[in-house]
Amino acid sequence: MRKLLINLFVCCATIVYAQQVDIEARYRLIDEAIAQSSSYVAQREAKISAARHAFDINSGQQKMDVGYQLYELYRPFVSDSAIYFLRQCISLADLQGNRNLSVRCRSQLAICCSNIGLYDEALTILDSIHVDSSLDKIVLGTYYEAYNNIYGELGYYTHLEDMRQIYWQKEQHYKQLMYDYLPATSEACFVRREQDAQNAGDIKTALAINDEWMKTVEPGSHRYAMTTLYRFIDYKIQRDTAQMMYWLTESVLSDIRNAVMDQGSMWELANQLMLSGDVDRASRYISYTSDCANRYGSRQRNWQIAPLLSHIAKEYKSQSERTTSQLLCALSVISVMLVLLLAILYIVHHRNIQLNAARNDLRTSNDELAMVNDLLASQKDELSQLNARLSESNRVKEEYIGRFMSLCAQYIDKLDNYRKLVNKKMKNKELEELYQMSKSTELKEKELEELYENFDSVFLHLFPGFIDDFNALLQPEMRIHPKAENRLTTDIRIFALIRLGFEDSSKIAEFLHYSVNTIYNYRARIKNGALGNRELFEEQVKAL
Repeated sequence: MRKLLINLFVCCATIVYAQQVDIEARYRLIDEAIAQSSSYVAQREAKISAARHAFDINSGQQKMDVGYQLYELYRPFVSDSAIYFLRQCISLADLQGNRNLSVRCRSQLAICCSNIGLYDEALTILDSIHVDSSLDKIVLGTYYEAYNNIYGELGYYTHLEDMRQIYWQKEQHYKQLMYDYLPATSEACFVRREQDAQNAGDIKTALAINDEWMKTVEPGSHRYAMTTLYRFIDYKIQRDTAQMMYWLTESVLSDIRNAVMDQGSMWELANQLMLSGDVDRASRYISYTSDCANRYGSRQRNWQIAPLLSHIAKEYKSQSERTTSQLLCALSVISVMLVLLLAILYIVHHRNIQLNAARNDLRTSNDELAMVNDLLASQKDELSQLNARLSESNRVKEEYIGRFMSLCAQYIDKLDNYRKLVNKKMKNKELEELYQMSKSTELKEKELEELYENFDSVFLHLFPGFIDDFNALLQPEMRIHPKAENRLTTDIRIFALIRLGFEDSSKIAEFLHYSVNTIYNYRARIKNGALGNRELFEEQVKAL
């Protein structure tokens, strides 16, 4: 009760403040939050890391509880990881024979899939669930909520009017079932009830529902961001610009400070700024939203962002054309004035022109000769540098091509030997051994280790002082010393690839067989230990 009264007081104070706020000050708060977004992300990742450790060391119901906590941490952060831990919870629930928890997690998995555009997968998950009266009401309500969510999304995104009507009929059917089983104070019911009031044009009722919803959420939380986003929509329908922009910026700030990657409010803010003509700020915000959407992994959010990015690009092009036209006009006026000035000077100094012209010609010739000499010297230096770079590039290419041809020949021999072994096993009907061989990852791991060993050997042959030079760029406590001679650690191997020109984390991840997130974390950790400016660290590595 005490917490409820505190939340109610904060919400009332916030509503009063919303009528007096300076919107430019709100934008500055958002800019500051974006600048600090990496620290908010780090805080969430620290919580995730602790929870992952607890998940690994626990078992039974404790492991289940921590797994569900990890799902909640990942749900607004990285969709793939949220889905992964939901599936872990389903497996644990099935092992424990906890059917209520299994059905609930499966329903939430379907909601996750529909939220990122995997509608077929979501329907397949729900269709595989057998429901009956033995299930808890909350579980049944979540199950019907999942169906309602899927058909609502399908109805919104389809381009076929007849299919839209079918989807919305199903959405209404499952919404009524959801109302029958979920508490009226659940987030899902609050959202649908407020949407119903908005669609009916009854904004007074919508705001009353939002007031009731607001009392149940903690200010500044992710749920608060959702509540304030719907309050923005209420005021948007009323065309109350001051109120709607306040609540929209409240939602945006809460999302950023909670390291939420699935950001509907920031996209909406960028759209509003675009409509008001603030193209620069809209571009910054939509770019930030696009980066977050890519990290989260949502197709729908990218579909929403793409048209706005295109519109911003067109607006920039239009501004550029207007600026170019203005510059041309200004240059024309300046040219005319310059011609008039030259004419006046010619008349006034007619008697001295010939002498001055001769002197100027001589001086110009000397200056041009000096400039030509300087240019020749500069081009000679550039040519020497280019030849040195070409020589190094050719040496690297020759070394890697030679090693590549050798590896290809070795792999052909290995494949042929493997083919002979498989043929022999099949001929001797040793199918079980053949199955065990095909199931084992030992061959892959051995070949991957050999690939790393070959890469390390060639790289250190080409750049024998790389490890020492690399460590010289790091703080003493962050320096890395490989245990084996002529071998690189994973950290150094990543930056060795950057030295060779591989800058894209996805390509590095593909080569080293790690996830993109793992590569990102390695790069961030090493850069944080840089001796100098961490933003220039990778450029310094390329120059080694």
